[in-house]
Order: sequence, then C-alpha cells, then structure tokens
Amino acid sequence: MDIDGILLVDKPAGITSHDVVYRIRRTFKIEKVGHGGTLDPNATGLLILLLGKGTKLSDQLMGSDKVYRGVMRLGRTTSSQDCDGEILEEKPFEHITQEQVVAEMQKLEGDIYQIPPMVSAIKINGVPLYKLARKGEEVERKPRLVHIYRYALTAWASPLVTFEVDCTKGTYVRTLAHDVGQSLGCGASLDELRRLKSGNHDVQHAKTLAELMTLSPEAFRACVMDLRTVLANS
Repeated sequence: MDIDGILLVDKPAGITSHDVVYRIRRTFKIEKVGHGGTLDPNATGLLILLLGKGTKLSDQLMGSDKVYRGVMRLGRTTSSQDCDGEILEEKPFEHITQEQVVAEMQKLEGDIYQIPPMVSAIKINGVPLYKLARKGEEVERKPRLVHIYRYALTAWASPLVTFEVDCTKGTYVRTLAHDVGQSLGCGASLDELRRLKSGNHDVQHAKTLAELMTLSPEAFRACVMDLRTVLANS
C-alpha cells in the first residue's frame, strides 16, 4: 500500500512497539513504517506510527511532551523499577499517608535530573542498556535533565497509588515512582503505565491494534492522518 501520514494506535500490553510496527507493515503491505516513541511491552496507550513519508516526522513527534497515567505500588523495590523486575526489597507501607505521597510527588515537579534505568533503550557504545541488563551487567549512566509539568495523585487504594504525569520527552515514569518510594523510605515500583497524550495527539482518537487488524485496506487508509493535517496541527 502506498500511503503517507501517521496512524494513532492504542497499544495493548504484552507486545513491543516494534511488534505493532511489524504487524501493521505486514498486514497492509506498507514498505516504510516507524513509530514516534517507544512504549515498554507492558505499557499501553498511544503509539504513533509513521507511514511512508511520515517517517520524516520522527524527530518532531518524538520530541513532543507526553501525558501518562500510572499505578505505583508502595512497599516494593524491584530491579527494573517496575513489576517486571526481580523484587529486591519489601517494606511496610501501611503507615504511609496519601498526604505524604502527594508531598513527595510535588517535590519532583519542575526541572529534575534522572539517571536512566538499566532496562532503558539508551545505547552505551552502540548497545542498548536493556541488553546489558539481561546479562547482569550494570554500567554508569549520565543523568538527564527532564521537566515535570504536573505529577498528581488521582486515586488512593494503598498500597496502590494511581497518578497522572505531564512531562517532557525522555522522562522515565518508572523512575518517578521509584524516587517517591525512596523518599518515603518504603520503596515503590511501577505496576501499570498508559500513555494518554503525545503532543497534540490523544489516545481517545486512536484505534486498538485488534480493530485495525480487521479493517479493509480502504477502511485502514481512512484512519491515517495525512501529512498536511499533521503539520497544520503540530
């Protein structure tokens, strides 16, 4: 299929962003397909696919601010800072109050430096960190400056804390959860993550991968935003 533009996909949990790219490319026979920002396998939500000449917009779309909804679990520290990692430590959390969590979240708003987790896709000497982590290796990582516009608690069901975060590109939400736990002294890890927005694009306007797989080529084409529309709204 000869098609240029972007496609908004609501990524399911359990597959990689590359898996989504591959399925769309194979099913609709599109030669060039990329994406505008990786989501971890267990994360869900907005994944922007770049089709044909739309791949030229990669830097522009990946550089956009993001909005996420997540769930952190108090009392547990893991090797990956999320539920996929090995449990390193479990501590009592029952004494931690909602007000204490909110206070620690607010301390992380503004400009902060984050050290990328070893499970990230950042490359050191051409090798992604997560590949080194799989071998049990750990290397020094340089802190990265990010900006947190808003880090807000939206539901409280201790030990589970639901939150939303508005942030710049390159922010590690799992690290935000980890840092709250470290400050509270009980530890915390990220249980769930969903990307709600990327730039001006909202997951509410996305199609699920399952829906897309059932479409005819004509119906699929109708879901793709043409480049002029994308550029006009950017």
